[in-house]
Amino acid sequence: MAMEEIQQQVAAAKEAALTAIENASNVTQLEQLKPDVLGKKSPLRQLMRLLKDLSAEERPAAGALINEAVAEVEQRFESRLTLLRDQELERRLALEKVDVTLPPPHRCAGSLHPLTLTLNEIVRIFVSMGYEVATGPDIETEYHNFDALNILPDHPARDMHDTFFLAPGVILRTHTSPVQIRYMKSHRPPIAIIAPGRVYRVDDVDATHSPVFHQVEGLLVDKHVSFAHLKGTLTEFLHAMFGRDLATRFRPSYFPFTEPSAEVDVQCFICRGKSSECRICKGTGWIEVLGSGMVHPNVLENVGLNPREVSGFAFGLGVERFAMLRYGIPNIRCFYENDIRFLSQFRARV
Repeated sequence: MAMEEIQQQVAAAKEAALTAIENASNVTQLEQLKPDVLGKKSPLRQLMRLLKDLSAEERPAAGALINEAVAEVEQRFESRLTLLRDQELERRLALEKVDVTLPPPHRCAGSLHPLTLTLNEIVRIFVSMGYEVATGPDIETEYHNFDALNILPDHPARDMHDTFFLAPGVILRTHTSPVQIRYMKSHRPPIAIIAPGRVYRVDDVDATHSPVFHQVEGLLVDKHVSFAHLKGTLTEFLHAMFGRDLATRFRPSYFPFTEPSAEVDVQCFICRGKSSECRICKGTGWIEVLGSGMVHPNVLENVGLNPREVSGFAFGLGVERFAMLRYGIPNIRCFYENDIRFLSQFRARV
């Protein structure tokens, strides 16, 4: 293939690309056009394949010619994109222009976020039962987040795939349990606290997961605290939250910081266990809502308490999960999008 033929094809491909760019009438059309004029499979870039048919002396000049054409198309593309964006902005501003001679629009009353509403209700219930609210830092040490809670160095939760590490030994807390550790170090029993707050875990965003979400964890430590106290406390809380006519159940489970441990379920308040097609309980009749257990003796020793003299129970729940159940929200992303159409539905619940 002769150099002249390459030059003709480059000129033709460049002209076709520039014409297509100029004919795009809006940003969407132009962005959809980009793969065809600048992508790896665009006619202009495909000409690079023809270089192998040229002599060694001609290849550098032909390659430079193609690269210059690509650069010109890229420059024209960006210029056209800027122009179209400016035009769309001008049209939008013209449509949204405010006539200052008109009376001001009616101001709608604000409302609390559904997560705030749910958290406030959870806090209200536990405060009415004698609990205090405790808080702690979002940036934590590995010791307070893991070691003091009997989570061993080889536990999967300590892997970088699950935890945000900011520096050696420093992380974004994966639960609000470190608040309990700090509180037990600075206070003596009897202790009855809840620890609400943001927590962080490496997770992909989907309908039920987010890398940032909210938890409420609780702790009670005193002399002669038993599993019966744990069961009575959480049953009372769930009845106050979801209704006193709903049954609860405790299933054996495992958590490093409690022994024995239990998952807590509440009877499905949609189907009451009578529908195999219920989207909430998946036909089981039960909804998992809490993790709980008796505080592990190692945890008590780590904060300077004698497990032979005092005992305690702990529990944890996800605020987003409770809000989704309470309001029938199917997607956790709704909480974070700041969509006024969604948020305004909760105005009457303030």
